[in-house]
Amino acid sequence: MTATGRAPRAAGDAVWSGAVWSGAAGAALVAAHTVLNTRRWRRPPPARPVGERVSVLLPVRDEAARVGRCLTAVLASTGLADLEVIVHDDASTDATADLVAAIAAGDPRVVLQRGEGPPDGWLGKPHACHRAATAATGTALVFVDADVTLAADGLARAVALLRDTGLDLVSPYPRQEAVTAAERLVQPLLQWSFLALLPLRLAERSPRGSLSAAGGQLLCVDAAAYRRAGGHAAVRAEVLEDIALLRAVKRAGGRGCVADGTELAVNRMYTGAAELRDGYAKSLWAAGGGRPAASAGQVGLLGWLFVLPVLAALRGSWAGLAGYLAGVASRWVTARATAGRAWPDAAAHPLSICALGWLTALSWWRRHRGTLRWKNRHLP
Repeated sequence: MTATGRAPRAAGDAVWSGAVWSGAAGAALVAAHTVLNTRRWRRPPPARPVGERVSVLLPVRDEAARVGRCLTAVLASTGLADLEVIVHDDASTDATADLVAAIAAGDPRVVLQRGEGPPDGWLGKPHACHRAATAATGTALVFVDADVTLAADGLARAVALLRDTGLDLVSPYPRQEAVTAAERLVQPLLQWSFLALLPLRLAERSPRGSLSAAGGQLLCVDAAAYRRAGGHAAVRAEVLEDIALLRAVKRAGGRGCVADGTELAVNRMYTGAAELRDGYAKSLWAAGGGRPAASAGQVGLLGWLFVLPVLAALRGSWAGLAGYLAGVASRWVTARATAGRAWPDAAAHPLSICALGWLTALSWWRRHRGTLRWKNRHLP
């Protein structure tokens, strides 16, 4: 080979080596940050009696298989002196409303609202939450999804966390059940994303909307702060209404954060590959602020940090191996902190990132074609 031929190859090798080393270093920093975050993560206090009126708000649509278990657990809550439960049925096509009505007939704490679907300009879940919150009379509002099962002291501890921290909104993240291979591959990325990548205590203090994480599965907010922020009317068209609500609270001068809800509730968000695919496809396009370039940048960054090192390791790179192990360590630490399955699932972290990239691309493709759907409704 001539000197002319060797020069481009040497330059290419240098670029590759630099990318691998920098990616591995970045993965190591993420692992260290994950350890720090899990130690500083807000955790609920021990159970104690709650004297204020607590309103549990349950938006449902076609949840006949889940709503009974969820509502039974809510009504079995301990430590609450004054509880009301408002269920807004969003025009279910199954037996959801009838099941709730049967439970409400035997417990005066439960109120069933029968809705006819969202008006123009609203998405279904924000509208259902808005309608339920409009009727609420509690000083603390707790939004719960139908696929969540609360521990007996879960509500009391969530409200105590809200009051003890002095925050306006807390989102105790439930323990996630992941059963099938697809669920185990993708679901742990949710809690990993904020524990590994978001500086939680800084995000709690910062008014910046970009430093926000929340989960609508279990979300506790001060009623006055909720109304100052405009409530769900302020996020009526948002697919990721939970994060958007926290941003609205911040714009109104409040503070909030995602917290450890591992002991408070359990949640199986999706059951099986098809439901998981459609669930993420409906919303991942919005995770980058609705900008394709931002979504591509996010996926590219994750690929550089957690996929490139393992590719290099397969070619014999020690730096690549170190980067791969750092990514695995980050996932392992997250799993241990959230009562998830640590091993061997953490070893598949690069595959999880690849799956996330595919789901993000699918989400944008469906949005481009106008084929986004959820709960038998078209999403704009």
